[in-house]
Amino acid sequence: MGKLVADQIVDMLANAGVQRIYAVTGDSLNHINDAVRRDGRIKWIHVRHEEAGAYAAGADAQLLGIGCCAGSSGPGHVHLINGLYDAHRSGAPVIALASTCATTEFGSGYFQETNTIKLFDDCSCYNQVATTPEQAPRMLQAALQHAVHRKGVAVLGLPGDVAASDAVEITTSTRLYHPKPIIRPAEEELNALKEILDNAGKIAIYCGIGASAAHDEVVQLSNVLKAPVAYSFRAKMGIQYNNPNEVGMTGLLGIASAYKSLHEADVVLLLGTDFPYTPFIPDNKKLVQIDLQPERLGRRADLELGLCGDIKDTLTALLPLLKEKTDREFLDAMREFHQEVDKKLQTYVTDQGKEEAISPEYIATLIDQKAATDAIFTVDTGMTNVWAARYLHATGERVLLGSFNHGSMANALPQALGAALAAPGREVYALCGDGGITMTLGDLMTIKQYNLPVKVIVFNNRSLGMVKLEMEVAGLPDWQTDMINPDFAAVAAAMGFHAFSIHKPEEADQIMTTVINTKGPVLVNVFTNPSSLAMPPKVEFGQMKGFALWMGKLILSGRYEDVFDAVKSNYKHLKDVL
Repeated sequence: MGKLVADQIVDMLANAGVQRIYAVTGDSLNHINDAVRRDGRIKWIHVRHEEAGAYAAGADAQLLGIGCCAGSSGPGHVHLINGLYDAHRSGAPVIALASTCATTEFGSGYFQETNTIKLFDDCSCYNQVATTPEQAPRMLQAALQHAVHRKGVAVLGLPGDVAASDAVEITTSTRLYHPKPIIRPAEEELNALKEILDNAGKIAIYCGIGASAAHDEVVQLSNVLKAPVAYSFRAKMGIQYNNPNEVGMTGLLGIASAYKSLHEADVVLLLGTDFPYTPFIPDNKKLVQIDLQPERLGRRADLELGLCGDIKDTLTALLPLLKEKTDREFLDAMREFHQEVDKKLQTYVTDQGKEEAISPEYIATLIDQKAATDAIFTVDTGMTNVWAARYLHATGERVLLGSFNHGSMANALPQALGAALAAPGREVYALCGDGGITMTLGDLMTIKQYNLPVKVIVFNNRSLGMVKLEMEVAGLPDWQTDMINPDFAAVAAAMGFHAFSIHKPEEADQIMTTVINTKGPVLVNVFTNPSSLAMPPKVEFGQMKGFALWMGKLILSGRYEDVFDAVKSNYKHLKDVL
């Protein structure tokens, strides 16, 4: 048998650095599967659901620089779409192979026929279908270049008959190129920024994920400008550690010190962030934004100056131009306030809760204390995000993955699957909500099949906690947010996991120590307090009014106990609100 297009595709992927293809094989994908087997350089990871494969490929991409997933005709590749949306919005370079029915059947309404170009158009930076053997390698090379350098998803539609065809050598390149340009603003733009900063009184810095690679330069800049440094959730692990001037996160999951720093500054410097929550960005200050993607400039706020540049390259050029400030009053005040906020957060840890209602803050703190300095955390969207945002700390080696832009449920488990394969030897924690893990229970078997040392921690509050909170602050009675769950530990044990349940707070420390020292897949079912709230850094009157209205409606409908539980569980927040 001569070389097939499928062999050509696998060879190109391996040469580009792809180590795994996450997929469920079948029909139109079988020749790719067989080519992977015969080539031997790429591992085929048999997930239970293609969506999990797309999330795992996104984790590969964020940790290693490239990831790959595949789906067979129709439903197989349709299942990829949610994970691909997440990867694309996260800037994760993922190649998605969407195999299709034979080209002779296109347009006939054939079994499992889809239009992949229409289907993936909104979650990709490259999206084409190869209908001839000559097109396949050329399109894959373009897909690789797009995914890696435009940082997103590239989709190659691959009909089964094309994959099974004899390969054709092409005259254009089949390699992935890795240019590394220096990208920074022009001299006159840097001088304009220098003038703004030199003449400003109080300056605050806000960092997004685009600034993470410039940690040292950000710290140096904050020391020169005497500026507090706030950051987004995605940037936390890259900016928080060894940063004497950090004041935490702002946004819905953030804390008051970051919010206060941005709103009391005269100039706010936005570095590598496309932070979407405009109510948390001051609108009466001078704002300067620097981003590698200039199309993002000004779309969240009105700017005094918008510059295009890589943050590390830009700060390297800017720092020698600046005069060091001597007035530390603003910086010291914000740092002191940040310390006060941190102390308040610890009151939620000290109150460990009670049986069947353990404080989730306490559990998150235990994980933070016991996890390795280079641990990888994946976190579900929802209340689990809040506890991770506030109680996990950066070390300079830890990594945090989540669905921070797409905001999907059920991402933590499959991302942990990808992380464990991408970083063997490192501790991997999947911090799951009970709603999220219920959606992905099948892929616990994938973790077991490959015997991956993932530690799955289920924050089991028996509800869709974040949705419940959204309804409460809107003044709506929470409806259809409760969950009747299985015994997650028993389910995991049946799948071959080491499984534990934590019902009482006094059990937690010892069990979590055992979990850390247990080899192989582990699941911990923690019965957390369903009434625990997560107050935003700034409480609006409308939220207070809505919360009061919610309590009133519940009392009128006879749900007295729910109101009393909410008040008793969250008395600690009253001093933040009043």
